[in-house]
Amino acid sequence: MPPHRSKSEKNDGMAKHLRRDPYEVLGVLRNSTDQEIKSAYRKMALKYHPDKNGNDPVAADMFKEVTFSYNILSDPDKRRQYDTAGFEAVEADNQELELDLSSLGAVNTMFAALFSKLGVPIKTTVSATVLEEALNGAVSIRPLQLGQPISRKVEKQCAHFYSVTITEDEARDGFVCRVQSSDKSKFKLLYFELEENGGLSLALQEDSAKTGKVTSAGMYFLGFPVYCLDQTTNSVATAKDPDAAFFKRLDGFQPCEITELKPGKHVFAVYGDNFFKSVSYTIEAICAAPFIEEKENLRAVEAEILSKRAELSKFETEYREVLAQFTEMTGRYTKEMQEIDELLKQRNEIHASYTTIPLIKRSSSRKKSKAASKEAKEDGEVRDRKPSTRDRTKKKWYNIPLKVDKRKPC
Repeated sequence: MPPHRSKSEKNDGMAKHLRRDPYEVLGVLRNSTDQEIKSAYRKMALKYHPDKNGNDPVAADMFKEVTFSYNILSDPDKRRQYDTAGFEAVEADNQELELDLSSLGAVNTMFAALFSKLGVPIKTTVSATVLEEALNGAVSIRPLQLGQPISRKVEKQCAHFYSVTITEDEARDGFVCRVQSSDKSKFKLLYFELEENGGLSLALQEDSAKTGKVTSAGMYFLGFPVYCLDQTTNSVATAKDPDAAFFKRLDGFQPCEITELKPGKHVFAVYGDNFFKSVSYTIEAICAAPFIEEKENLRAVEAEILSKRAELSKFETEYREVLAQFTEMTGRYTKEMQEIDELLKQRNEIHASYTTIPLIKRSSSRKKSKAASKEAKEDGEVRDRKPSTRDRTKKKWYNIPLKVDKRKPC
């Protein structure tokens, strides 16, 4: 008789059977670049976002399908697994959704903040309202001059937009935009591309990370491949396997999609990503011309990190093999120890059986010895009893022995 399946299991099975090809869902080709996949996802996510469609169940399902498809195609390992063996090679329960904090209620936001405080990485996305306003050109943009930092405060789930104009020489020398928060707030640094209709579409996003006593984020357009590190990559897998937190640490080290900027106007934004409070920050735009040595050092260090990531993959295989052997040896050690203890116990019992003294007499003799020891203890207490206060006064005064002759007056 086949095992009984619950309704939820049947629905899950149907959902898996009816899943569409992620490339088809996002409307991209199989050889599409990461940037093309990301752009397609953002447009469709904005179109079907719950904030824009109220309680429309069709839009809600489409939004989930778009997010699920992007979670597969945006991860190089999962994309390769899917291209090789389809959905069966991708674990559905490991899909990590991005939360739009602006659409969460107070209770859900509180739970998300609690998990984040406990060290669980929470992926968040930019509010659909902010993205829609940018796409419609309905945002105010403030000019940002090179080498002139600006300090401001942005409300949670809101954004401040800045425009930077660079010359041909500055574009060739390289350009850097950095933001930091002295109160360690969470924020996102965003880069927008100008659309033909005058609107702005999100092209790059960098989440803040703790660096010393501040949180910071930066975008580096230096004319050569520069890498960014996504700390939330594989957060579900690392939560299940503590060792994976180390071995998967560099999985989120991926090349940035844009390596250089063209001369002209460019728009950046700082998005407040705190759960409850506003974000104090300082933003600055820098031409990389004076930082020749830093550019070479960055290129060299990131090359070493890539090499280390490849070494980690090999080391993980060796480590898990040794760990399995160690676990086996530890189990055997415990078993051998228990068996030795049991054999020694049996040996002692056999030794104790070599006697002609009946068990009852041995018990009575033990009682007599206990009684004798009790009496000796009581006698000792009587002997050790301290003299009275009066006696001590006669013999000592401030612990000095004195002899008093009563026949002679003092």
